[in-house]
Amino acid sequence: MPENAARSLGRMFHLISGAIEAEKDHLSELDGVIGDADHGITMSIGFMAVNATLARLDMETSTPAAVLSIAASAFLNAVGASTGPLYATGLQRASQALADSCELGPVNQAAMIAAIARGIRDRGKSQRGDKTMLDAWLPAAEAAQTAIDTGGGLTMMWQQAIAAADSGACSTRSMIAAKGRAARVGARSLGHIDPGAASAVIILRAMGRTFCPQQATIRVVSSVS
Repeated sequence: MPENAARSLGRMFHLISGAIEAEKDHLSELDGVIGDADHGITMSIGFMAVNATLARLDMETSTPAAVLSIAASAFLNAVGASTGPLYATGLQRASQALADSCELGPVNQAAMIAAIARGIRDRGKSQRGDKTMLDAWLPAAEAAQTAIDTGGGLTMMWQQAIAAADSGACSTRSMIAAKGRAARVGARSLGHIDPGAASAVIILRAMGRTFCPQQATIRVVSSVS
Protein backbone atom coordinates (compact mmCIF):
# COMPACT_ATOMS: atom_id res chain seq x y z
CA MET A 1 0.00 0.00 0.00
CA PRO A 2 1.50 3.39 -0.97
CA GLU A 3 2.64 5.65 1.84
CA ASN A 4 0.27 8.58 2.34
CA ALA A 5 1.55 12.15 2.26
CA ALA A 6 1.40 12.69 6.01
CA ARG A 7 3.47 9.58 6.65
CA SER A 8 5.96 10.70 4.03
CA LEU A 9 6.41 13.98 5.87
CA GLY A 10 6.77 12.13 9.16
CA ARG A 11 9.50 10.02 7.60
CA MET A 12 11.08 13.19 6.18
CA PHE A 13 11.37 14.74 9.62
CA HIS A 14 12.78 11.50 11.00
CA LEU A 15 15.49 11.51 8.32
CA ILE A 16 16.21 15.21 8.89
CA SER A 17 16.62 14.64 12.62
CA GLY A 18 18.96 11.70 12.08
CA ALA A 19 21.06 13.63 9.56
CA ILE A 20 21.33 16.66 11.83
CA GLU A 21 22.25 14.46 14.77
CA ALA A 22 25.05 12.85 12.75
CA GLU A 23 26.47 16.28 11.84
CA LYS A 24 25.64 18.01 15.13
CA ASP A 25 29.21 18.36 16.35
CA HIS A 26 30.45 19.55 12.97
CA LEU A 27 27.73 22.20 12.76
CA SER A 28 28.62 23.46 16.21
CA GLU A 29 32.28 23.60 15.20
CA LEU A 30 31.34 25.76 12.22
CA ASP A 31 29.30 27.96 14.51
CA GLY A 32 32.13 28.20 17.01
CA VAL A 33 34.20 30.13 14.51
CA ILE A 34 31.66 32.91 13.90
CA GLY A 35 28.87 32.36 16.43
CA ASP A 36 28.03 30.78 19.76
CA ALA A 37 29.08 27.19 18.93
CA ASP A 38 25.58 25.84 19.55
CA HIS A 39 23.99 25.61 16.10
CA GLY A 40 24.26 21.83 15.89
CA ILE A 41 22.78 21.40 19.36
CA THR A 42 19.98 23.84 18.61
CA MET A 43 19.01 22.13 15.37
CA SER A 44 19.18 18.72 16.99
CA ILE A 45 16.88 19.78 19.82
CA GLY A 46 14.43 21.34 17.40
CA PHE A 47 14.01 18.37 15.11
CA MET A 48 13.97 15.87 17.96
CA ALA A 49 11.05 17.84 19.40
CA VAL A 50 9.31 17.75 16.03
CA ASN A 51 9.62 13.97 15.87
CA ALA A 52 8.45 13.51 19.45
CA THR A 53 5.35 15.58 18.72
CA LEU A 54 4.58 13.92 15.39
CA ALA A 55 4.88 10.49 17.00
CA ARG A 56 1.62 11.25 18.81
CA LEU A 57 -0.19 12.26 15.62
CA ASP A 58 -2.51 9.96 13.69
CA MET A 59 -0.83 10.03 10.30
CA GLU A 60 -3.65 8.10 8.64
CA THR A 61 -6.10 10.96 9.12
CA SER A 62 -3.69 13.91 9.02
CA THR A 63 -3.08 16.18 6.05
CA PRO A 64 0.32 17.40 4.86
CA ALA A 65 -0.64 20.91 5.96
CA ALA A 66 -1.44 19.70 9.48
CA VAL A 67 1.84 17.81 9.80
CA LEU A 68 3.87 20.85 8.72
CA SER A 69 1.94 23.21 10.98
CA ILE A 70 2.40 20.95 14.00
CA ALA A 71 6.09 20.58 13.16
CA ALA A 72 6.41 24.38 13.02
CA SER A 73 4.93 24.78 16.49
CA ALA A 74 7.02 21.97 17.95
CA PHE A 75 10.25 23.44 16.57
CA LEU A 76 9.41 26.91 17.86
CA ASN A 77 8.50 25.64 21.32
CA ALA A 78 11.76 23.72 21.58
CA VAL A 79 14.14 26.31 20.15
CA GLY A 80 14.08 29.79 21.62
CA ALA A 81 17.03 31.09 19.64
CA SER A 82 16.65 32.98 16.38
CA THR A 83 16.70 29.73 14.44
CA GLY A 84 13.43 28.68 16.07
CA PRO A 85 11.23 31.47 14.65
CA LEU A 86 12.96 31.23 11.26
CA TYR A 87 12.27 27.54 10.71
CA ALA A 88 8.88 27.72 12.40
CA THR A 89 7.84 30.44 9.95
CA GLY A 90 9.26 28.50 7.02
CA LEU A 91 7.39 25.34 7.99
CA GLN A 92 4.20 27.28 8.61
CA ARG A 93 4.44 28.83 5.15
CA ALA A 94 4.94 25.34 3.73
CA SER A 95 1.79 24.26 5.56
CA GLN A 96 -0.12 27.11 3.93
CA ALA A 97 1.31 26.26 0.51
CA LEU A 98 -0.01 22.71 0.81
CA ALA A 99 -3.32 23.62 2.44
CA ASP A 100 -5.40 22.30 -0.45
CA SER A 101 -3.32 19.24 -1.23
CA CYS A 102 -3.42 15.66 -0.01
CA GLU A 103 -0.53 14.57 -2.23
CA LEU A 104 3.18 15.34 -2.40
CA GLY A 105 4.14 15.12 -6.04
CA PRO A 106 7.12 16.97 -7.52
CA VAL A 107 5.19 20.23 -7.94
CA ASN A 108 4.15 20.23 -4.29
CA GLN A 109 7.64 19.28 -3.16
CA ALA A 110 9.08 22.23 -5.07
CA ALA A 111 6.38 24.44 -3.56
CA MET A 112 7.34 23.23 -0.08
CA ILE A 113 11.00 24.14 -0.62
CA ALA A 114 10.03 27.56 -1.95
CA ALA A 115 7.63 28.25 0.91
CA ILE A 116 10.24 27.36 3.54
CA ALA A 117 12.73 29.66 1.83
CA ARG A 118 10.23 32.53 1.64
CA GLY A 119 9.22 32.11 5.26
CA ILE A 120 12.82 32.22 6.46
CA ARG A 121 13.50 35.24 4.25
CA ASP A 122 10.47 37.17 5.41
CA ARG A 123 10.92 36.40 9.11
CA GLY A 124 14.65 37.10 9.14
CA LYS A 125 14.48 40.17 6.88
CA SER A 126 17.55 38.79 5.11
CA GLN A 127 18.48 38.29 1.50
CA ARG A 128 20.87 36.24 -0.56
CA GLY A 129 24.45 37.31 0.08
CA ASP A 130 23.94 38.13 3.76
CA LYS A 131 25.81 34.92 4.73
CA THR A 132 22.85 33.08 6.21
CA MET A 133 20.90 29.88 5.62
CA LEU A 134 19.13 31.71 2.80
CA ASP A 135 22.26 31.37 0.71
CA ALA A 136 21.38 27.67 0.54
CA TRP A 137 17.57 27.76 0.70
CA LEU A 138 16.94 30.37 -2.00
CA PRO A 139 19.16 28.74 -4.67
CA ALA A 140 17.57 25.38 -3.84
CA ALA A 141 14.08 26.81 -4.30
CA GLU A 142 15.01 28.44 -7.59
CA ALA A 143 16.66 25.29 -8.92
CA ALA A 144 13.71 23.10 -7.93
CA GLN A 145 11.23 25.38 -9.67
CA THR A 146 13.40 25.62 -12.76
CA ALA A 147 13.54 21.84 -12.96
CA ILE A 148 9.74 21.67 -12.74
CA ASP A 149 9.27 24.43 -15.33
CA THR A 150 11.60 22.73 -17.81
CA GLY A 151 9.97 19.34 -17.47
CA GLY A 152 12.65 17.72 -15.35
CA GLY A 153 11.67 14.66 -13.37
CA LEU A 154 11.73 14.12 -9.63
CA THR A 155 15.32 12.92 -9.53
CA MET A 156 16.56 15.89 -11.54
CA MET A 157 14.61 18.31 -9.35
CA TRP A 158 16.20 17.08 -6.15
CA GLN A 159 19.67 16.72 -7.62
CA GLN A 160 19.60 20.28 -8.91
CA ALA A 161 18.07 21.69 -5.73
CA ILE A 162 20.66 20.02 -3.51
CA ALA A 163 23.54 20.93 -5.78
CA ALA A 164 22.37 24.56 -5.80
CA ALA A 165 22.07 24.58 -2.01
CA ASP A 166 25.52 23.07 -1.61
CA SER A 167 27.06 25.60 -3.99
CA GLY A 168 25.28 28.41 -2.18
CA ALA A 169 26.51 27.22 1.20
CA CYS A 170 30.08 26.98 -0.11
CA SER A 171 29.79 30.53 -1.45
CA THR A 172 29.26 31.87 2.08
CA ARG A 173 32.96 31.30 2.67
CA SER A 174 33.68 34.41 0.58
CA MET A 175 31.06 36.56 2.33
CA ILE A 176 31.13 38.88 5.33
CA ALA A 177 28.11 38.26 7.53
CA ALA A 178 25.49 41.00 7.42
CA LYS A 179 22.84 39.35 9.58
CA GLY A 180 22.61 37.26 12.71
CA ARG A 181 25.17 36.64 15.40
CA ALA A 182 27.94 36.19 12.86
CA ALA A 183 27.53 39.84 11.87
CA ARG A 184 28.97 40.80 15.25
CA VAL A 185 32.40 39.53 14.23
CA GLY A 186 32.35 41.52 10.99
CA ALA A 187 35.27 40.84 8.66
CA ARG A 188 36.40 37.91 10.83
CA SER A 189 33.51 35.92 9.36
CA LEU A 190 35.23 36.00 5.97
CA GLY A 191 36.68 32.65 4.93
CA HIS A 192 34.24 30.56 6.96
CA ILE A 193 31.14 28.67 5.88
CA ASP A 194 27.91 29.80 7.50
CA PRO A 195 26.63 27.04 9.81
CA GLY A 196 22.99 27.80 8.98
CA ALA A 197 23.69 27.34 5.29
CA ALA A 198 25.54 24.10 6.03
CA SER A 199 22.62 22.72 8.05
CA ALA A 200 20.21 23.75 5.29
CA VAL A 201 22.13 21.48 2.87
CA ILE A 202 21.84 18.62 5.34
CA ILE A 203 18.10 19.20 5.69
CA LEU A 204 17.55 19.36 1.94
CA ARG A 205 19.53 16.17 1.37
CA ALA A 206 17.35 14.39 3.93
CA MET A 207 14.24 15.75 2.23
CA GLY A 208 15.55 14.49 -1.08
CA ARG A 209 16.18 11.02 0.33
CA THR A 210 12.59 10.93 1.54
CA PHE A 211 10.96 11.58 -1.80
CA CYS A 212 13.67 10.41 -4.17
CA PRO A 213 15.77 7.63 -2.60
CA GLN A 214 17.52 6.95 -5.90
CA GLN A 215 18.98 10.46 -6.14
CA ALA A 216 22.71 10.67 -6.76
CA THR A 217 24.83 11.49 -3.76
CA ILE A 218 25.61 15.18 -3.54
CA ARG A 219 28.58 16.39 -1.51
CA VAL A 220 27.79 17.92 1.86
CA VAL A 221 29.63 21.03 3.00
CA SER A 222 32.24 19.58 5.32
CA SER A 223 35.35 21.73 5.48
CA VAL A 224 36.25 23.96 8.39
CA SER A 225 38.90 26.63 8.13
